[in-house]
Amino acid sequence: MSDLKRKLKELLIERLKFEDMTPEDIADDEPLFEGGLGLDSIDALEIVVMLESEFGLKIKNEASARQYFRSISSLAQLVEERTPQGQLKGQA
Repeated sequence: MSDLKRKLKELLIERLKFEDMTPEDIADDEPLFEGGLGLDSIDALEIVVMLESEFGLKIKNEASARQYFRSISSLAQLVEERTPQGQLKGQA
């Protein structure tokens, strides 16, 4: 598992309060919504806040950004595409 994907899983677990879940419990390509983890629109807003605070991304209500909210793999792709080397804010 890549460091970025692991970090995204850890952040999701923390932010969405999945207390009995570990990063290993979430498959990289498991759907986040519509089955899979069964997240809803409130969870999507929390993911946006997480991406903005942890990675410095600015995500507006972009139709193009929605494709990235399918799975951990697609979230990692978004972070990699929109941040220098997929870094956490404040890291070199």
